[in-house]
Amino acid sequence: MKIAIDGPAGAGKSTVARKLAKELGFVYIDTGAMYRVLTLKALQRGIDLHNEEELNKLAASIKIHFENNCKQQKVLCDGEDLTAAIRLPEVNTAVSAVASYSTIRKTMVAQQQNMASGISVVMDGRDIGECVLPDAEYKFFITAGVEERARRRAAELAEKGLNMDYNAILQEITRRDKNDSERSTGALKILPESIVIDSSAMSIEQVLQRMLTIIRGE
Repeated sequence: MKIAIDGPAGAGKSTVARKLAKELGFVYIDTGAMYRVLTLKALQRGIDLHNEEELNKLAASIKIHFENNCKQQKVLCDGEDLTAAIRLPEVNTAVSAVASYSTIRKTMVAQQQNMASGISVVMDGRDIGECVLPDAEYKFFITAGVEERARRRAAELAEKGLNMDYNAILQEITRRDKNDSERSTGALKILPESIVIDSSAMSIEQVLQRMLTIIRGE
């Protein structure tokens, strides 16, 4: 079975996707983390983020994989643990632009589809239901009000010792929403078959239970 979860930044989709995969015994693949790894590697190597060709060469050359044998899923690139580094503010600022290039999305989608081949998987991102897993049995769209998403992101960063101004986070999320929705390839959108869940006034556990109810037909 394939389950696609799409939605904007800060809606809680990665957290609920991870929990859903664990509950069902499926493999969880965080596609957003893959674009973050690429962005981080480009920044570290001084690659011009406007150079689509060089970015795509980098995307094709690095090996990204996930480790799920611990409490927190780890994101590794060429054997290096980048779980914490890909959540840094400089990556947050640049990742949407890097993910907007059509050649890069084509390269990444091929890798994501290969990861999902022959297994039961929960995958989350921006264009999973439309581009990566168009044959998914369930396509969820998890959203929330932009102010609530900014509040959640601020709290998440604070837990990691990164104190950022709420208004700055709000502006960043608003900008990312615009970029993600308007890009020519893999745009964030609600599909006709999407099951929309607004998590603004819901806990992660409540969202999870609603999804399980739908999947199990209860």
